[in-house]
This record gives sequence, structure tokens and C-alpha cells, in this order.
Amino acid sequence: MNDQQLLRYSRHILLDDIGIEGQQRLLDAHALVIGAGGLGSPVALYLASAGIGTITLVDDDDVDLTNLQRQIMHTTERVGQPKALSGKTALAAINPDVEVIALIERADGARLAELVAAASVVLDCTDNFTTRHAINRACVAAKAPLVSGAAIRFDGQVSVFDARDAASPCYACLFPPDGRFDEINCATMGVFAPLVGIIGAMQAAEALKLVAGIGVSLAGRLLLFDGRHAEWTSIGVARDAACTVCGTHAAA
Repeated sequence: MNDQQLLRYSRHILLDDIGIEGQQRLLDAHALVIGAGGLGSPVALYLASAGIGTITLVDDDDVDLTNLQRQIMHTTERVGQPKALSGKTALAAINPDVEVIALIERADGARLAELVAAASVVLDCTDNFTTRHAINRACVAAKAPLVSGAAIRFDGQVSVFDARDAASPCYACLFPPDGRFDEINCATMGVFAPLVGIIGAMQAAEALKLVAGIGVSLAGRLLLFDGRHAEWTSIGVARDAACTVCGTHAAA
């Protein structure tokens, strides 16, 4: 680290759990952030400010006026721009040392597997089960740690699925691909603006902990937040041996 970096990250370096070695691990890391909207905004901003060396932002959508109530990475002036490019502008403003790769695409299949394999940590900031399951499958295959978040109305959730740990469940253990779940999104149901900030900040915190090798992650736990009553609930999640993605007889 140079003198400017030592100064910029001094409040991290002062923490015994992080120090210079931990901060260097952050600088050397590559975070894949899929979704540059409500959750992806606080996630990417905190990762950039904390010094994650490379951030790949993946989103195929454009900034819309209705996004600005909660998607704090974007501005009125950038309405109509691709979210990935708008995000890159915002991250460069907060930390020009971070390399930001903006991908205007909906990654899936082999492309998603390629992106996940190159990442130190993956953050799922999407809003539909199909994409979440595709990201989970790619992370299990690559043994990449996945930080997953979701937010709708006043309710949010966050968890970590770490395929590097044989005991850790994957996303499909909790939400089976063939399960029946209502596909709802904020465009039809609404979302409390600060909620995505709360959940996104938690996702960023878990990703930074994983990369720096500090604390205890949320692997094996689902953290639920009730925004109406400001209450957190932690639920234990066990690995499912019959899981079609990570279980004993899962397809190779």
C-alpha cells in the first residue's frame, strides 16, 4: 500500500481484526455484484469505499426515475443510462483506485460460470428466483462464497452460502428450485426505501468479512429483518443431503 492508501484505509487498519494484512486482502480481492439496483447500490458503494480492488457490476437495465427513491448509486442526471455504467461513475467518484468492470448484460449459463470463477466473492443483488438459482448453481460449481440478499415491502433477508465449507447449505437447500414461491417484486408490491440500504449494507459487511477472513459469517443462518418493528430474527439453515444442487446425489 502507498501512503494515500494507508491514509484512506486508516480506520480499517486501526482495527485489530483487519490491520494492514486484512486491508491488503481486500485490495487484492475481486467482488462480483450481480444487480446494480436497490441492493446492489449500497453493496457496491461500501465495497468500493472499503477498498475491494476489483468490482464487476452486472446489470442489463437502465436507470429509471422510479429507481431513485431507493437506488442510491444513481442520480437524476443519469436517468436513461445503463445502471452498470451509472454505477461505475458513482464508484469512481468515491474511490478512483478501485477497478470497476461494468457489464451491461444478463449473465447466465457459461457466461455466469466464467464470471463467478474469476471472483473472490459473489453478491446476489437480483430480484427473481430464476436468476438467484442460476447464481447459486454457478457458485456451488466454482466453490465460490455467495452473499444473498432480498428486500420487499418492509421485509428483508440476508444469508451466506459458502460452498468452500462442506457443512454449509446452498441457496437451493433453503429454497428448492422446484418449490412453489410467489414471484413478487417492488415494481408491483413496493419497497421501503431504507430497507434495501439496511440489507445491502449487511451483504457488504458479510462479503468484507469473508474476504478479510474475520469474524463468523452468516453461513448456516438466515437473518430476517422486519422493518415495521425494527426486529431481527435469525433462523438456522442446515445443508440438505437431498439437495439437487449441492446434495450427495446432485448432478455433476
